[in-house]
Amino acid sequence: MPGGQPGHATTAADGEPAARPRPPRPGTVPTGNAEVDAQLRRLDDADHLAVSGHLDVYEDVHRGLRSTLTALDQHDPGS
Repeated sequence: MPGGQPGHATTAADGEPAARPRPPRPGTVPTGNAEVDAQLRRLDDADHLAVSGHLDVYEDVHRGLRSTLTALDQHDPGS
């Protein structure tokens, strides 16, 4: 039941929910770690994808952050 019926979301031609204006997402504040900062900037890629593609970006960023943080733990001079 596409289009204007009260209580029903409208959908785009591709079946995705129709785009709604979004509040601006806060910018990424640099962490000082180039690898972490690169992963966080990847989150901007999700802004240009249909909602169905967001999970792939989030999972990729999560994997990258885990890998980077694991590597930091292995090279921690305090251990």
